[in-house]
Amino acid sequence: MYSAYIFDFDYTLVNSEEGIAMCFDMLFADEGYAPVPRPEIYATIGMPMYEAMAKLTGEKNSERILELIHLYKIRYSDFYMVSNTHLYEDAKSTLQFLTEKGASCYIVSSKTRSRIQETIVKENLTAFIHGIIGVEDVQTPKPSPEGIKLLCRRYNIVPDACLYIGDSTIDAQTAVNSGIDFAAVTTGVTPATAFANFPHIKIMQHLQELTTLL
Repeated sequence: MYSAYIFDFDYTLVNSEEGIAMCFDMLFADEGYAPVPRPEIYATIGMPMYEAMAKLTGEKNSERILELIHLYKIRYSDFYMVSNTHLYEDAKSTLQFLTEKGASCYIVSSKTRSRIQETIVKENLTAFIHGIIGVEDVQTPKPSPEGIKLLCRRYNIVPDACLYIGDSTIDAQTAVNSGIDFAAVTTGVTPATAFANFPHIKIMQHLQELTTLL
């Protein structure tokens, strides 16, 4: 058993695709961009926001991209994201199980820490999440190891004692770059076959399969 379990957030602990797509849809309509098909929006979930915005809009101007990110937040995400973000059915029970077995559970995500914290409070998970590193806490987002390494320093975690769990190849590469073990979960849009060439302890269909690793 690992003493620390570090989770990605979107598509790993929660399904936030409805909230994310809704906010992008409204932004694009209000700012004069063509509608983007939902699967294309879903494929950007887990990317750093700058990369996602540039990809979906086709914008090259960095100032415009940053302006769009700001508008996304203050016009839409601040109002619609949390209410349209839903915990996976087995997420809370899995976190509770690991905590009761003596492990600590953390989150390292490309989403903002403040937004993650809102959902943690809404879903009554504060007893099971012992620390969060969001995109505002690092200079370089995933797959940079900066977030994982910051978490390990802050909470005195030995890398050999922790497992990173995520739904994308970005998460898999983050684990490789951080020198820690990785378990994939296919609750997002990335198929199991995509993880085959990355080191992994397990490829799971559901988060509760973590309990079988003990």
